This record gives sequence, structure tokens and C-alpha cells, in this order.
Amino acid sequence: MAEITMPKLSDTMTEGTLVSWKKQKGDKVSSGDVIAEVETDKATMEMEAFEDGVLAEIYVQEGQKVNVGEKIAVIQGKGEAAPAQSAPAAKSASGDAKALTPAQSAPAVARGGEIAEAASVADATDAEQGTAPTGSNGGGEGSSERVKASPLARKVALAQGIALGGLTGSGPGGRIIQRDVLASSSGTGGPAKASPVVTPAASAAPNAPKTTVAPAAKAPAKSPGLPQKETRIPLTGMRKTIADRLLQSKTSIPHFYLHIEVDAGPMAKLRTEINAAAEKDGNKVSFNDLILKATATALAKVPKVNASFAGDAVIEFSSVNLAVAVAVDDGLVTPVIRDAHVKSLTEISLEVKDLAVRARSKKLKPDEYQGGTFTVSNLGSYGIDSFDAIINPPQAAILSVGALVKKPVVNAAGEVVAGQRIDFGLSCDHRVVDGALGAQFLAELRKLIEAPLLMLL
Repeated sequence: MAEITMPKLSDTMTEGTLVSWKKQKGDKVSSGDVIAEVETDKATMEMEAFEDGVLAEIYVQEGQKVNVGEKIAVIQGKGEAAPAQSAPAAKSASGDAKALTPAQSAPAVARGGEIAEAASVADATDAEQGTAPTGSNGGGEGSSERVKASPLARKVALAQGIALGGLTGSGPGGRIIQRDVLASSSGTGGPAKASPVVTPAASAAPNAPKTTVAPAAKAPAKSPGLPQKETRIPLTGMRKTIADRLLQSKTSIPHFYLHIEVDAGPMAKLRTEINAAAEKDGNKVSFNDLILKATATALAKVPKVNASFAGDAVIEFSSVNLAVAVAVDDGLVTPVIRDAHVKSLTEISLEVKDLAVRARSKKLKPDEYQGGTFTVSNLGSYGIDSFDAIINPPQAAILSVGALVKKPVVNAAGEVVAGQRIDFGLSCDHRVVDGALGAQFLAELRKLIEAPLLMLL
């Protein structure tokens, strides 16, 4: 009997989502067969069987999140007895054990929009037969007894400051309904009974024949002061990882920032020439491809920036494993171009295109987004001229790239001419990279961008 557990598919993974089962309970499986798809914080990956047998039990339904190491299924080998206990049944709201379908077993928070919409409809109509769940407002804070009241009755009571615990309901089964609350507030003496709200004048005259009750203001149908509707969006595994890692980076790494403005005219000219030559059957290159090639070459010449802080030491890497920030639906992923310093411009261009496509479709393998030594984040295509990026730990620096901007510049002859400029920013871990070292790297990068043929030698 072989237990299948949620594997740790990335260095930052703590849980995974079972996206789909490719095999069903009772199906025969062989070692190497794909039995399920799992979504991690970085990609959607196929899970393979590691033994021959029958998929005897499935403990996790499609759409459920599972912590790393938790059991999700069992493969029964030939001649082995069936598992003694069937799949744990999810509990219903009432606490009774009940087997759920895949659609039912999806986390409730994933259907938050539907639940909120249903609640709004229930409040808008007088659901007189309904009973609000234990702990709802209106039953007295900390009350241990369940107060039976319709949703609209609770809403009206809350608006008028009436405690439902002191009322007697006239609805079915003794439920408090809207008219019971209104009767209490108007003092008509209907079936509902509550302690009256006494004005100061009434409390000062104990011998008065009757109590003076303060008139209750009717709640308006719509009030501009009411809080607007909110949508609660649960964090995906990727977004949680981004939040945790960047918080760690910003709070534990001493950042400082350097910026330079570079003449991008020569690079733009080279790109035009390369793409004209590749018009028919070659690979066209982007500005980002050229910047990645220049960055890898500059890191090879200033290797102390291609490093990491290790507590009692600084680790300098011999290979430039260039991580490239790619925007995806759930956030950001950084696939890695390995040994970028020894790859040609064409090789880098083709590889980054392939990685970006598979990153957006969540088809990256773990080794394709782990082990980066330096990151490049380019927001130029989004129209951002300049920005400061947050370091991707455990790396010691990250390069931010702005848009190519046409602007008036002063040339070497002192003339004002039209120019093309790009802003480069370097965010540095001051424990590893000092200001002078960061400036040295940016100077090398400037030289390669302004004389791009040097990076192709």
C-alpha cells in the first residue's frame, strides 16, 4: 500500500491546490502515469504515480488546498488488502459527516461572491421564515442561546438599537419577524415585548400615569452614509508567497537605490538592423532581449554584484542565472535563464520567450524558476519611466528598467537634440553591495547599452 502525499514542488511551497484528478478511484495505474494536476505558488504541475497498482482511495477533492506532506490518495498494490478506512468525509455545516461532490467540497471562500449576493437578496426581501445563525448580531453579545429571527428583523433591530433578546416572536416556531421589531419600536403593544426607551422627562416623573417613549426614527430605504459593498478576494498560493517573501525582503534587507539615465539610441539602431535582417525567417529581438544580454555581460565583468548574503559570509556565484520578472494573472513569477553570461543574444531571446509563455500558462517546472542569482524587472512596456524594485531574496540586487523615452538632450557639442533615454535603477543589499560597487556595475551596463556591439563580441 503506497500513500500519495502532497509533494513540495518549490522551495517556497507550503500548500498546493488539487486542480484535477487524471485517474479516478478504482483505476489501474502504472509507475510514471500522470494521476493528478497540482497548482503550486508558481505553476500548475503534473503529479505522477511512483508504483503500479490500483488507485484505491482519494482523500482530496478537486479544488481543495492541501498542506505539503498531507495524504491525498492511496495506491493499492497487487495482492494487498484494501485500505481499512475510506476517505475522510467532509463535515457539513450541521456537523454531520457527509460525502461531498468535487463542486461542493471547494473552499467556501472561493464562492464568496455568490454567498454575499445570496445574503443581499435575503436582506432585501423579508425572509420571515428564516433563522439567522448562532452568533449573529441582535441576540445579545456573548449570548449562549440561539435567537430565532428573520434576517430583515435583525437588520431593523440593529438600525433602531433594539436588542432581540428581549422580544417575543410571532412568527412560525416563535421566530421574531419584522413586525415584532416595529411593534416594539412604536409601542403598539403587539405580541412583541421589550423594555421601552425612556426619555429624561419620563424618568424624572415616577408618578406619571404612563411612560413617555422616545419616538424611533424609521431607517431610510437607502442611506449614503451606509458602508459600500466590499468584495473579499482570498489570496492565491502565489499571492501569499509574494506577500511573505517581499515583506521579508523589505524588513530584513537594508535596501539602497541607484539610478542612471542611459542613451538608448545606439541600442535602438542595432535592434532595427537585427530585425531587418531577420525579417523573413530569423528571430526578432526586443529591447528587453538586448537589456538582458547586456546585464548578463555586465554581471560577468562585475561578479561581486552576482552574489548573496549568507549570514557570516557573502557567496559570489560563478554562473549568471538571470531571473526575469514576468507578470501573470495571479501576480509575478521569475523564470530563470541559466548561464546567461555565456549565451548568445538569439539564445537569450528564444529562451525568455518560451519561459514567459509557459509562466503565464503555469507550465514551468520547478528548476525553471528556482536558483536565480540576479533579477531584471522591466516595466517599460507598461509606460513606467522609472521605479525602484524590491530585492528578490536571497539575491543581493535587482535591476529595474524603465520605458524608452524620446526627449531633448544636450549632445557632446553642447547642442540640444532629440534623444532616446532609458532609466535604469539598481536596488542593492547594502550588506553585500556598497555604493561604489553598485555604481561600477551600472557604469559597465551603460557602456554596453551605449556601445551594444561590445556585448556581441
